[in-house]
Amino acid sequence: MSLDRLAPAVFVLLWSTGWVVAKYASLHSEPFTFLSIRYALSAAAFLALCLVVQAQWPSRGTALRAVYSGFFLHGFYLAGLWWAIANGVPAGISGIIAALQPLLTAMAAPFLIGERLQQAQKLGLALGFIGIAIAISPKLLDPATADLTHAALPLAINLVAMASVTYGTLYQKKYLQSGDLRTIATLQYIGALILTLPLSLIFEHQHFDGAAQAYGALAWSVFGLSMGGVGLLLYLIRRGQVSRAASLIYLMPPAVALEAFIAFGEPLTLPLIVGTVVVVTGVYLTNRKAFSEHRPAEA
Repeated sequence: MSLDRLAPAVFVLLWSTGWVVAKYASLHSEPFTFLSIRYALSAAAFLALCLVVQAQWPSRGTALRAVYSGFFLHGFYLAGLWWAIANGVPAGISGIIAALQPLLTAMAAPFLIGERLQQAQKLGLALGFIGIAIAISPKLLDPATADLTHAALPLAINLVAMASVTYGTLYQKKYLQSGDLRTIATLQYIGALILTLPLSLIFEHQHFDGAAQAYGALAWSVFGLSMGGVGLLLYLIRRGQVSRAASLIYLMPPAVALEAFIAFGEPLTLPLIVGTVVVVTGVYLTNRKAFSEHRPAEA
């Protein structure tokens, strides 16, 4: 099986574990501190890999673009998301906000990078969003999430974080289509660290308790998520339509729910099962090989 066929499934599997890791990490470390450690180690790991394989480094202009994209694609996105959840945004609401990303990407892509979708792909994106809404509807209707006035600022930050990763994804597609992905990833994590480290020093006490679970979450964050998941995301963005790559985000909440069922015994509800079927259908329509690849926008 080729990497092109295998990459989307492996990406979803790896990326979905990020929510589980965040749950463990939040018990042992402050969010900006944990992310700063993660980004520093991820940059170091990619740098070591680049040195071993003697990867070619990009020009100064491309290097600066990689740092800039990492600021949004990794830094502001996860920093905003983790902070919002830690400050009162329920996971269900955060999930539906995250599910807006593929739709926002599809709407912005024609204007920013000249990428157009066919009607069936637009239908697939819409179905994916509807499926997510069905899947998490019990959480949205939970009385505990009914009054969110106390979380107005965290909600706003969560929305900005979603917009940030959308912008970072489109910027990656437009300006970083060439060059070694390993060197680009190294520079992107430096860009992310430029954001999270000052936030940690200003707003936190750099708490990291050093428990076994904390180190386990950190190790998986670096090697499973930062190197594996993000590496595949960059590959998928480069190989195909950015809207197709973004549509895979729809699969995250159902995948996380299944992992929570296996790991923690959390129940699989009927809305979750029905929503997952709708989501899978939508992602299939968006990513079918029968549809044309990237086409420039008409004048």
